[in-house]
Amino acid sequence: MLLLLALSLPSTVNAAATAILAPAEEQAAPEEQPAAPALPIEAQQDAGEDERIENRIGQIFRQIPSFENVGVSVSEGVVQLSGTVPKEEDIERAEALAAQVRGVATVENSIERDVSLGSGISFVQQLNDAFRDFVKLLPLIALAIGVAAAIGFVGYLLAGLSSLWNRIAPNAFLAELIASAIRFAFVIGGIVVALDMIGAGALLGAILGGAGIIGIALGFALRETVENYIASLMLSLRQPFRANDHVLIEGFEGRIIRLTSRATILMTLDGNHVRIPNGQVFKAVITNFTRNPARRIEFDLGVDADDDITAARRLARDTIADLPYVLDDPPPEARIVEVGDSNVVIRVLGWIDQRETDLFKAKSRMIPAVKTVLEDAGFGLPEPIYRLRFDPRSAKLPLETFEAVSGRDKAAGKEIGGTEEAPASRPRQPRPSEEDHDVRPENEVARMVDEERAAAPNEKDLLDSGRPIE
Repeated sequence: MLLLLALSLPSTVNAAATAILAPAEEQAAPEEQPAAPALPIEAQQDAGEDERIENRIGQIFRQIPSFENVGVSVSEGVVQLSGTVPKEEDIERAEALAAQVRGVATVENSIERDVSLGSGISFVQQLNDAFRDFVKLLPLIALAIGVAAAIGFVGYLLAGLSSLWNRIAPNAFLAELIASAIRFAFVIGGIVVALDMIGAGALLGAILGGAGIIGIALGFALRETVENYIASLMLSLRQPFRANDHVLIEGFEGRIIRLTSRATILMTLDGNHVRIPNGQVFKAVITNFTRNPARRIEFDLGVDADDDITAARRLARDTIADLPYVLDDPPPEARIVEVGDSNVVIRVLGWIDQRETDLFKAKSRMIPAVKTVLEDAGFGLPEPIYRLRFDPRSAKLPLETFEAVSGRDKAAGKEIGGTEEAPASRPRQPRPSEEDHDVRPENEVARMVDEERAAAPNEKDLLDSGRPIE
């Protein structure tokens, strides 16, 4: 439309040409020109039309530096383009511009790309111009870097207010996470502002897009690390145990030393250190033996099947109830659980207070106490009895082997098919003297845990005794 107005209004030719040429010069990378609408070809051509078309195309090309070496000739509306241009895309661009001039029937494009040494020198000149533009931009770049550094510095100052974040956050781990997030946000904000100041918005978009793709890839690659980090945060908030709690986690039994941002450190009952990743701890079934001070002790004793089982059960229960360290509530109990091959199994149950009584000490005294009382009352605690049968119908041993076995057994004082001679009755062992009934807790593992925590008071620990346990 601008070209048509220029042809009809000679006074506006220069303004229209400027409007057409300005966008072409501002384009960093030339885009594909839209196809010109098909114009009908006049049956007769006006006098001087070819000259007018040639002058118009020449005027347009002279305004574009890339077309300074392009020649134009017109005959009967057919435009002949010749010469050279520095870039391949300029060839199609010249043809598209020429075809838009009114009265052009067709365009014969003979333009070639200039690959001579002079063209290379021109490219070097373009690089030189770009370098000069960069040098001119250096003060602005320095200012943008200073602004970004100032914004990042403010972020580090805010993140350094550890006392504030410790008051706001429920624990030290979350406070550190808040401080890290503030530092990261201010640094990214400074970079964004700096790039916007130097007009590199497109570069910022490319960086953010690349960062998103890299973040997704790193998320898949570091999935377990991220999961472990989130589990550490959740454990620090939930506080499932305290330091020196006696727990069972993932098959490891021991006492808690500390909870770090990566793992839960446990000292097993044999004194070994175990580091369990927090991701496993968060998903594991945790048995905490310390939370409830009352704990039940149980053990089994087999009584002769010919004895009065009910009386034996009552006697075992009363014996446990008389022990001073066994709690009255819940009350002790003795239950008949099964009938064995040669005895009836009685399960003895008693509760103790772990704060005052050691579990292992109490159990090691409860078992001999019940056993002694039952034996003194005449109840038998038989060992398993095995009956051997020598059936000739099922014996497949050769005669020589049978005689050899028979001769060896006779030499040992045994009869085949009979029973061994009863061993001489052994004198009954004297009863031990009254033992020390001290069952006070004395856990060496708990003492070692306390000593280790006291030796490293500044060690990072996410356990907080001031917060409630979930």
